[in-house]
Amino acid sequence: MRLQGKTALVTAAGQGIGRASALAMAAQGAQVLATDVNPALLASYAGVANVRTAVLDVMDKAAIQQTVASLPRIDVLFNCAGFVHNGSIQQATDDEWNFAFNLNVRSQFWMIQAVLPGMLAAGAGSIINMSSICGSVKGLPNRFIYGASKAAVVGLTKSVAADFVGKGIRCNAIAPGTVDTPSLGDRINSYADPVQARKDFIARQPMGRLARAEEIAPIVVYLASDESVFASGQVFAIDGGITI
Repeated sequence: MRLQGKTALVTAAGQGIGRASALAMAAQGAQVLATDVNPALLASYAGVANVRTAVLDVMDKAAIQQTVASLPRIDVLFNCAGFVHNGSIQQATDDEWNFAFNLNVRSQFWMIQAVLPGMLAAGAGSIINMSSICGSVKGLPNRFIYGASKAAVVGLTKSVAADFVGKGIRCNAIAPGTVDTPSLGDRINSYADPVQARKDFIARQPMGRLARAEEIAPIVVYLASDESVFASGQVFAIDGGITI
């Protein structure tokens, strides 16, 4: 059990990468608090060992503080919540920009700020932020707002890592390629031709297929575990070869 004795908090754990990662950490012995803004999605955890759930809106600072305070200790934080906007800078609106940066970036700022005092008191902690290969790693077409927000996550990650590297706190980011999740399905179905849209998403993956959420979860387990104790401030790409 690689995570025996650890407590992990996961945001956006109702589906996709968040759910796969929560289940993977629980299977490795961690006590996991799986949170999501949608209570219906959390119902699927009923009966799962080592997992309890809580409804959490990560854009509500008071709710974040209350949720963190409900746990006696947090060893691992996985900031997974996010949203993908489509379009170039010409289509971007102020409302979309504000929403993306509030959800994709500021929620991580608030979550980290809330868990840090406990981690510092314990002298250890692993913070894992959801970034993307889209942004600081690679530019992708029609992902202006998303790419800008995910690039900000990389800067946030490295800043936190630099400030606390000597105090037992590690902060890293993961950067997936295109993952076949329910949220991607929703985006594909919003296109005029969903069949062609899915083909286009697959075409940009050199492996010729989309990733499964379960293929991203192992890097989260690794970063949560003591096996990665010497890694901090890094961006781990799991992209099926997009950035080769």
